[in-house]
Amino acid sequence: MTTLKLRKIAIDTYKENVAYLHRDCPLYHTEGFQALNKIEIWDGDGRAPVIAVLNIVDDENIVAPDELGLCERTFRQFGVTEGESVSINHATPPASILAVHSKIAGNSLSADDYLNICKDIVANRYSKIEIAAFLVGTAESGLEREEILYLTQAMVATGETLDWEESLVVDKHCIGGIPGNRTTMIVTPIIAAHGMLMPKTSSRAITSPAGTADTMEVLANVDLPLDKLHSILRHQRAFIAWGGTAKLAPADDFFISVSRPLSLDSSSQMIASILSKKVAAGSTHLLIDIPIGPSAKVKSQSHALKLRKMFEYVGDRMGLEIDVVITDGKQPVGRGIGPVLEVRDVMQILQNDPEAPRDLREKSLQLAGRILEFDPDVRGGEGYKLACNILESGRALDKMQSIIKAQGENTEPALLGKLKHTVTALENGTVEAIDNLQMAKIARLAGSPMDKGAGVDLHKKIGDQVSQGDPLYTIYAEINADFNFAKDSSDKNNGYRIESSNQTSCQT
Repeated sequence: MTTLKLRKIAIDTYKENVAYLHRDCPLYHTEGFQALNKIEIWDGDGRAPVIAVLNIVDDENIVAPDELGLCERTFRQFGVTEGESVSINHATPPASILAVHSKIAGNSLSADDYLNICKDIVANRYSKIEIAAFLVGTAESGLEREEILYLTQAMVATGETLDWEESLVVDKHCIGGIPGNRTTMIVTPIIAAHGMLMPKTSSRAITSPAGTADTMEVLANVDLPLDKLHSILRHQRAFIAWGGTAKLAPADDFFISVSRPLSLDSSSQMIASILSKKVAAGSTHLLIDIPIGPSAKVKSQSHALKLRKMFEYVGDRMGLEIDVVITDGKQPVGRGIGPVLEVRDVMQILQNDPEAPRDLREKSLQLAGRILEFDPDVRGGEGYKLACNILESGRALDKMQSIIKAQGENTEPALLGKLKHTVTALENGTVEAIDNLQMAKIARLAGSPMDKGAGVDLHKKIGDQVSQGDPLYTIYAEINADFNFAKDSSDKNNGYRIESSNQTSCQT
């Protein structure tokens, strides 16, 4: 059998195993390997093969004819050193692909079908093209509620699960789409100060201006090993950390890597994604926040109610007690959009600063109150009052400071971007609407979350009176190119609709 020398290729292929073979390699001609074929890669120690999608190259600076190149992800997974000899074979197509074809044809799938699909995806037997086919098939054909349950169960079963060894483990999740909605960093210390267990594994941004982990990272280390998280939880009753260190429902990470670039937005997939992660993370009680508004993910009350019923159905059968709240998603929450600006809002609220954004404070207290009522010792309707007491007494701030110290305080936090541009009102009137999507886009163009000091600072909200020339918001950026992109976007569409005394106009 012909062997090839292994070579590491410094390319990030994001959740896809990729191998590189030179076109002049003898195996390319004799064995019929083609670009986008899947191959099995074997070492000489008898370990299970690694499966990768094959790319063909013509540049010997990338890979020589006697070498096999592996992207960084595949190289780490293979666990061998550069220069070792490996052999390759054609990969056997995954048996579960027949179930994908069945779903594309509009048929319902069984629990075993979903389990086998998730097993093959996690084992890298699916290319991104095949994963896309599965996601499009489920989105177009739709999933019965039993199928959503089967998919959720399969996603949990094919990854690791955490056990915090307590009967009451709480969590919260917002389905997203609302910039600045940084309630987790206020709710978590309130809940922990009460003594309830809240291990908050949070995400980094993919298409939003900031995820909770991006914002918390301004204050503390969020990339922590599981043994450290267990230690923090024992002493603090909570943490706010990035969830990527644990392999929780890993099939979901593959789905996200494909669905986001394709802008696929399936409610069924979203429910399975959220609940599988929470069950795998060891949660027993979960609060779901569904914001509704014209530029939110959920645009109508009827859609929100359908989602609530489905969350409750799947959650009940997964042993997860769920409380779903429907909230106002007509505009960004708080003033800051971007990590540094969001941290300012959070700390102002925890410090009981009179300048703190009232909408973010009130929403956080409402959510914290609902979670506190999972405690059997807290009577229904008393949670909000208790949350207010914990915040106003300073106990929530003390707890947040303890969590930051336990995770490792960031002694050199990012600063606000040095470049700034203020967008002003073009006429007198009342702020009638703010476009969540446009404000998020401007913040991302400014460099958020990669540049933590980049983003948008809102000065006016819906219902505020404005005069021509009044500041609506300020854009902050660190890099000139990003600053100009964000400024140009705001010039074309500033995201605000002002109702004047004479007419309603969209300022573009």
